[in-house]
Amino acid sequence: MADEPVSELGGMTPLEYAKTPAMDSIAPKSEIGLAYTIPDGMKPGSDTANLAVLGYNPRKHYTGRSPLEALSIGVPMKDTDIAIRCNIVTLSDDNLPYSEKTIIDHSSSEIPTEDAAVLMEAVQKELNSDIYQFYVGTSYRHLTIWDRGEVAELTPPHDVLGRVIGGYLPQDLKLREMMEKSYDILNNHPLNIERAKKGLNKANSIWFWGAGTKPSLDSFEGRYGKKGAMISAVDLLKGIAKGTGMLNIDVPGANGTLETNWEGKASAAVKVLLEDNYDFVYIHMEAPDEMGHQGSLKRKIKAIEYLDGRVVDYIIKKMGASGEDYRMLIMPDHPTPVSCRTHTSGPVPYMLYDSTVNKNATWLYNEKEAAKSGNVVEKGYTLMGRLLQQPI
Repeated sequence: MADEPVSELGGMTPLEYAKTPAMDSIAPKSEIGLAYTIPDGMKPGSDTANLAVLGYNPRKHYTGRSPLEALSIGVPMKDTDIAIRCNIVTLSDDNLPYSEKTIIDHSSSEIPTEDAAVLMEAVQKELNSDIYQFYVGTSYRHLTIWDRGEVAELTPPHDVLGRVIGGYLPQDLKLREMMEKSYDILNNHPLNIERAKKGLNKANSIWFWGAGTKPSLDSFEGRYGKKGAMISAVDLLKGIAKGTGMLNIDVPGANGTLETNWEGKASAAVKVLLEDNYDFVYIHMEAPDEMGHQGSLKRKIKAIEYLDGRVVDYIIKKMGASGEDYRMLIMPDHPTPVSCRTHTSGPVPYMLYDSTVNKNATWLYNEKEAAKSGNVVEKGYTLMGRLLQQPI
């Protein structure tokens, strides 16, 4: 959700420009400020950032992105295994050699899992071996387990959108060979022919990135003394929840896109708090990030407005009507500016609301107001302890 000033919006950010009456209603009663979720020297990924937001120091707990997704998918890892994210991406459909093709779309038009599973089956049939095993994840996000592999330096596809791929391919020749072969398997697959006829991007190549080793995370309840639940459509977040012993709540229609089941996530959050006796729930909305990757200013603003009107507003009203005291932290995990279409390491605005505190500030919740507040949290992973009033 965090972004930079946009000239088309008169120098406002998408969050500043969007109509957010629900967040506006609690901002004057809240603490706002800026938090750094990406430690110096670490890459600005959803993995490191969400670990930080959940209260885990990425320097201590991060072993790679894909191992967390393996937890979610249910793939057991040996200590000698390497997990690698295997996106299905869109490369230019031309007669150029593989290394001279251009990466068009990291999500293949946000391909639904059902279509991706068909394509991954073709990949599995051709590329599975004793050393490399491919697993179906969610949408464009899939998994490869490399037996006795190595944590190779691999480029995220969303970092090089619109570029010729030759300079960003793996140094490992086998990984590179499998990526190239996947294009031959997928580009003229009947499903991709049909997708192209519908005006959708072909999901015509796999792309390896995010390699890591078996994760080791301690219990969220043991750390904070709170029973926690996770609501997300993304395997990475589900994997973090599984690794920390949190309950994963699957919401029908939650798919990580702009068309996700916003209301379903909000109602599931309220239910787990008020009816199921959980102390804490983490609601992760992927749509603002995806719209940033797409470079779609209009759709990113819409995602923020949906978050406000279909999630935050619902929660405020339901929690208020329940008579329960509650605290709520609203924040992005990292910025994904529409101008660059990838993650950046800058600070994110946070808003910490306590229903029992009667503040009367004049600020609203956005990047500029957060900066003016003077509140800066250098170690973003400490915010969770502040929310739960259990400092670590």
